Amino acid sequence: MRLVSLLPSATEIVYALGLGPELVGVTFECEVPAADRADLTVVVGGRDTRGMSPAEIDGYVRARVAAGEDLYTLHADALAGLDPDLIITQDLCRVCALPAGRVAEALDHLGARADVLSLDPYTLPEVLDTILTVGARARVPDRAEALVDALRARLAAVATAVAGRPRPRVAVVEWVDPPFSAGHWIPDLVTAAGGQPVAARPGARSVPTTYAELRAAAPDVVLVTPCGFRLDGAVGQARAVAAEFPGTPVWALDADRLIVRAGPRLVDGVEAIARVLHPPAVSAPAPGTAARVA
Repeated sequence: MRLVSLLPSATEIVYALGLGPELVGVTFECEVPAADRADLTVVVGGRDTRGMSPAEIDGYVRARVAAGEDLYTLHADALAGLDPDLIITQDLCRVCALPAGRVAEALDHLGARADVLSLDPYTLPEVLDTILTVGARARVPDRAEALVDALRARLAAVATAVAGRPRPRVAVVEWVDPPFSAGHWIPDLVTAAGGQPVAARPGARSVPTTYAELRAAAPDVVLVTPCGFRLDGAVGQARAVAAEFPGTPVWALDADRLIVRAGPRLVDGVEAIARVLHPPAVSAPAPGTAARVA
């Protein structure tokens, strides 16, 4: 089976299922082993926002969306040339990846045939279900079931470790300028880690808020997880956020690897958050995953 992934989280799922050899196309944002890069075709491009501030990125995104323009470019001829059997995409977030409708339109225009699978989870259980769905459509259901069973066992281990402990009130800042509250599956990660999410929208889209509203939720801990940023970028932004929460512990997390991509590594995110919230019960965060800034 020839697979094309049009979102980074799907690429993560593909590799976790041992389907790397079947992958032929990815996006410019997908993480792949160095040994595989030469064999993969980049079929989705976009603007490199490195060097832009959070406010500049937000302004760019808002301007493109207001103009009815996509944030990503589909290289349709390259996609058709790959002759894929299964294309994995999404309709969850225009900021995260190309919408599935654009892919279907391109295939119709080119007269190409492929099975298009849209992954649109809003909760942590739904993320695990998408792994089963990919496994079924890629004809490796047993691998998917084994992977999900292992992920659920790790979540159960965290639940056992934090059981009976006080649940700190946790505010997650998903974007810093302007601030966005945590949405989609991120509140589920906090709950699974033994925290109580506040100023959050479990299972719903993240929306802009204010730091005054976040402070009014009286968090015991603030987690800064800016979408698209690794730990080093998150730390710099968390230092600015810390000024808005004097006296409250503020942590930065590797959002890109642990928090915002709807794949198996969300369970790594639960474990990292649990280590932040319950250090007596859970070992310290692994190097490179989280850092306290205040």
